[in-house]
Amino acid sequence: MNDFIKYEEANGVAIVTLNSPETRNTLSSETEFGGIEAVCKRIQLDRSIRAVVLTGAGKVFCAGGNIKAMLVRALDPSARPIDERYIYKDGIHRIPLSLYNLEVPVIAAINGPAIGAGLDLACMCDMRIASERATFAESFVKIGIIPGDGGAWLLQRIIGVSKAAELTFTGDTINASEALACGLVSKVVPPDQLLSEAVALAQRIAANPGHALRMAKRLMREAQWSRLETILEMSGAFQALAHSTDEHRDLIERAVKRLSESQT
Repeated sequence: MNDFIKYEEANGVAIVTLNSPETRNTLSSETEFGGIEAVCKRIQLDRSIRAVVLTGAGKVFCAGGNIKAMLVRALDPSARPIDERYIYKDGIHRIPLSLYNLEVPVIAAINGPAIGAGLDLACMCDMRIASERATFAESFVKIGIIPGDGGAWLLQRIIGVSKAAELTFTGDTINASEALACGLVSKVVPPDQLLSEAVALAQRIAANPGHALRMAKRLMREAQWSRLETILEMSGAFQALAHSTDEHRDLIERAVKRLSESQT
């Protein structure tokens, strides 16, 4: 990790903050790509972490790419398209591969604008809670480019093809209420309650066995493109693992005890 990432942990919940408010938490260099990749690896390897909250420092969640860096690249006469391919492959593409595929449930606490790659970053998370001050835009077309970080795949799976097409083709900005109405976020709260709401949700999640959470998330990810038969096979295998754990036996014993007590 590096200075771009602020990391806190308590009671099975990790709070990850994009910590560059002076740049509006933009994603344009190895500092940002490597920071997010490293924190995801840390969480993935730490079985004590059962939920994650991702937010941004300052007034912006994430402003996407750094447009000043884009201008330098656009005016560089030596730039070659084949090199651009690897700039993406070895750069920002590491973020969706790390964050979207993280086994632990992730909540985006969107404290302000989530623009371009910043919106896509929020879409890489499992759940999204927004501040009343949050705004959202799939704004790539406004500067003559396309979603280069997986947004074309992510956004339509969350809000549907028609609404995703509208946002992608217009580049329009929507507010938190509109984001709630189209299902982009599940809750809108006052700014001073955002982090506490996100952490409270993370704590409710983290109260459950970590292995069950990780396998349930894996099933949900696979279910987005797999056949029912494939998911049933995976479900059977994962369930067999879950049935063999101490956590399952303890929880089911408690449930049976409560049931017996309620019937007496």
